[in-house]
Amino acid sequence: MKRRAFITLLGAAAAWPHRAFPQEAGRIYRLGGLHSSPRDVPHHIALFDELRRLGFIMGQNLTIDPAGYGLTTPQFAQHAAELTKARVDVILAGGDAAVRAAQRATAEIPILGLTDDMVGQGFVRSLAQPGGNTTGVTILASELDGKRQEILIEAVPGVRRIAALSDINTTAPAATHALEDAARAHGIELYVLPVARAGEIGAAIDAGKASGAEALNVLGSALLFNNREIIFERVAALRLPAIYQWPEMADQGGLIGYGPQIVQIYRDIMSRQLARLLRGAKPADIPVEQPTHFELVINLGAAKAIGHEVPAGLVLRADKVLD
Repeated sequence: MKRRAFITLLGAAAAWPHRAFPQEAGRIYRLGGLHSSPRDVPHHIALFDELRRLGFIMGQNLTIDPAGYGLTTPQFAQHAAELTKARVDVILAGGDAAVRAAQRATAEIPILGLTDDMVGQGFVRSLAQPGGNTTGVTILASELDGKRQEILIEAVPGVRRIAALSDINTTAPAATHALEDAARAHGIELYVLPVARAGEIGAAIDAGKASGAEALNVLGSALLFNNREIIFERVAALRLPAIYQWPEMADQGGLIGYGPQIVQIYRDIMSRQLARLLRGAKPADIPVEQPTHFELVINLGAAKAIGHEVPAGLVLRADKVLD
């Protein structure tokens, strides 16, 4: 279904019964989306599969916005306005920029977001009492960026200079300053590589390597995650050890991944929150959740490809090791 056709369909349905708590027989629930990732990535598939188990089935009682995937950051505002005009039941937003665009478009339609720092970015009042029309999952990005920096330093013994690839729309200056201070405490210089769009990523990594950086910390960001193939290719060509925010990224070709599993978050947490919102619960009554399980995954095949040997002690601590 094309974008214009979907928006027209939703507009015609604006008068349908709205947000009753029981799941209503015969009702079509309408889910809007703001995502830079494609619709067929594993975490979206996991969400749809779990929604089906919970009684929300595409093609039967659930309509999912096909135009809300693969968007660029500048497209979020326009699409959020279209979803608001169409009065979808819930807007599902992936990443800080998407949640920000949704909040600017509507203060009434429930927004379910996955962000790096819900409270720090001002999207909610608190985790326990979000207030307003937004809830979801916050993934502790700043804290985990620091933990990943520690792992990276351990993974590259004797390193004197490292780089951090940072999305300026996600990582606050205070967070990068904290990373610089932490690196300095180890006698290491941190070189921050700020980017705002996908086209800047390759050149930023090249600049980091040219500056003498011996390793790269890819900070938490939807932009960087969705452009991971660009990063994988660049660091491999430069033979640069790198660490990433999701364990799955090591499965997909990265050297080291540390954090919660994105598939698990969408399948086990966001699906449950989304089902409650579709049935009529208010976002203010649904606490923002945080992941509680974190995994360290090391890809020894990726290490071998760039001629890097990961210390045995770190390998032994890994939850998963790929040969």
